[in-house]
Amino acid sequence: MSFKRFPVTPFLACSGFLLSSALYADSQVEDDVYFALPFQGPQLTPSQTDLGGVGLIQMPSGRMAEDGAFSFGYNDNSEYTFYTVSLQLMPWLETTIRYTQVQDVLYSDSESFSGDTKYADKGIDAKIRLLKENQWLPEVSVGLRDLGGTGLFDGEFMAATKRFSTENYGQFDVTLGLGWGYLGERGNISNPLCRAADRFCERISGYADNGGSIDYDRWFTGSASLFGGIEYQTPYEPLRLKLEYDGNDYSQDFPVTRGRVDMTPKTPWNFGAVYEVSDGFDLRLSYERGTTVALGFTLTTNFNSMKSPWIDNEAPALGSDQAATLSVVDWPALDQELNDVAGYKTDRVYQQGNTVTFVTQQSKYRDRDVAIERAAAVIANHVPTNVGAYKIIEESKNIPVKSTEISARDYLDVATVDYFNPSIKDAIIELPPEEIDSEPLYEDFERLNYGVTPYLSQSFGGPENFYIYSLSMTGGASYWLNRHLELSSSVAINLVDNYDQLNFDIPSDGTSNYRVRTLVRSYVRDNDAYLNNLQLTWFNRYGQNWYQQVYGGYLETMFAGVGSEVLYRQADSNWAIGVDVNAIAQRDPDSVFGVFSDENAFGDNTKVLARGTTGHLSLYYQPEWSFLENTLFRLDVGKFLAADVGARFDFSKQFDSGMIVGAYASRTNMSAEEFGEGSFTKGFYFSIPFDTVSLKPTTSRGNFAWQPLTRDGGQMLGKRNSLFGITDMVSPWYQRPAQN
Repeated sequence: MSFKRFPVTPFLACSGFLLSSALYADSQVEDDVYFALPFQGPQLTPSQTDLGGVGLIQMPSGRMAEDGAFSFGYNDNSEYTFYTVSLQLMPWLETTIRYTQVQDVLYSDSESFSGDTKYADKGIDAKIRLLKENQWLPEVSVGLRDLGGTGLFDGEFMAATKRFSTENYGQFDVTLGLGWGYLGERGNISNPLCRAADRFCERISGYADNGGSIDYDRWFTGSASLFGGIEYQTPYEPLRLKLEYDGNDYSQDFPVTRGRVDMTPKTPWNFGAVYEVSDGFDLRLSYERGTTVALGFTLTTNFNSMKSPWIDNEAPALGSDQAATLSVVDWPALDQELNDVAGYKTDRVYQQGNTVTFVTQQSKYRDRDVAIERAAAVIANHVPTNVGAYKIIEESKNIPVKSTEISARDYLDVATVDYFNPSIKDAIIELPPEEIDSEPLYEDFERLNYGVTPYLSQSFGGPENFYIYSLSMTGGASYWLNRHLELSSSVAINLVDNYDQLNFDIPSDGTSNYRVRTLVRSYVRDNDAYLNNLQLTWFNRYGQNWYQQVYGGYLETMFAGVGSEVLYRQADSNWAIGVDVNAIAQRDPDSVFGVFSDENAFGDNTKVLARGTTGHLSLYYQPEWSFLENTLFRLDVGKFLAADVGARFDFSKQFDSGMIVGAYASRTNMSAEEFGEGSFTKGFYFSIPFDTVSLKPTTSRGNFAWQPLTRDGGQMLGKRNSLFGITDMVSPWYQRPAQN
């Protein structure tokens, strides 16, 4: 990273005019003349606030980060410790998740319940861009802070930010905003919406239901305040400075109302500095309210551009030592090379007329064009030259999901560059996948598969400790009894955890539902090893578009049962529909193979689901709208584990690297009072393609899920297999090639 000073007067020839200036209105858009200048000083990059999200110090701005920007932040002052995660989910949408520890307030007054654990709060923020900055107009955004929390920091705002660039003195981002709620407690201006309706004049105190609900009635109500400030990129590249006029007077902060802490500001002005230690790592220091020093850091990456350099095998050059006939081909050598070079593990090889067909599984390349070209290079060096075509049928769980035919002659033209700009696409045809019943030329079907992976289970903001964790090792194995029937199992062994701090099995939330998830502590706390899964599964395909699995056994950590799933999915279609039906029984945590025989068998006036059913109709849709590119909607409608009926909505976004970020929420006929704290089930997840962080290409993914509160309503069965995932290559989502 170079630190630059530029005492340069820039010139730009544009449309016959020679432009020279000492001050530019800067806009971060393609047609902005400033960014076409041949010599520029350090560029101002949007930075995070104390509470997460792009902005000044405490106050947000109208600015957005780059699409795909991801930030993890930590900030500490004498009243709060903030842990924040911010993601630029869309070019026009910023999202933030925040955990807060309140330093001077305990989680509860009950020592047996939470001891001396500090109060913890969860919050979700969202900011939407209304107007993109151009040469004359600012970037304007509207936002909601703590929109689904318990009201500690809830507030709304509109903010406008304009950038100005100087020749010799750096860049300035100037922000002016109007805030309500937490952002407007100073009340230095009357709420302009009061004139529209009386309901905007007073803000409702407290929060709806049992927390976690979106309190629409509070939005843009009560006192309002102007706020603003400047973020300054100095000519010294690592250093940015901030000056802010704060819209909050802190009179209603939790440490004041609950902890009797004096947070009265001596001044409305806050001062801050951001220092870039290295790319993606910022240190933050600020002096706030004239009384408080805050210190923090931010780690940043971009989900669109993240990628690791690969150390990969070279594709072979065309040779001249091919076998004379198919009967003398060294099939084991071809199988090994095909796996090493192209990632295709061959199960069977067939001769179909003048075509050699390979039934395979892909493990290296999400980009199947890369895999196919490498496979063609390997096959062409082994099979006789009179073979007219190579067909690769890719299977998943022994279900054919993709078939590609490569013309041997067309591939030779591509490999020898016989024409301008050749592409492997010129030599291939996509065909419907098929099952072949004839005798294979070669077979190497691996019936037994096994592996060991680490697994981190963690939760934040609990009553016993802010951070509860368990690091375990999960061993899994599967054995194919025939082409359709698989026996599979997985066992988890705890390596290290702090579960000894867990004080109770059943949360004292006053609810009386079936305890289908809130009993999870009983399954993991006292067991150093436990059986996650042991089941038989039948996989099959009917026609071209219908898929089915039938399964029975110990389906997950908490439930045993039998069930079936059917999926309809067309090739290269942006939609699919499925249904699953399951008969289940809750497992006994004190027994490896036992299940509860009676709903009162657990004791302590606690109901368990000794016998029950669950199932859903599932719709999958990938919209083709420009403002929602690379997104997937999923809707599950049916009966959940606790016998409640309703729907779960899931939305996910895939970035150019293949990173997937998603969120879900379930609403059922279970009321907020019956559900307990949180009002309804919600959660977030990441699906990380390992080829972005590993040194070798791979199609494997890692998953990280976070559910702020585990309650019993809106919970789904954790099945081992999903037909939507198994059939992904029919219409790729998880295996979609990286775009960077």
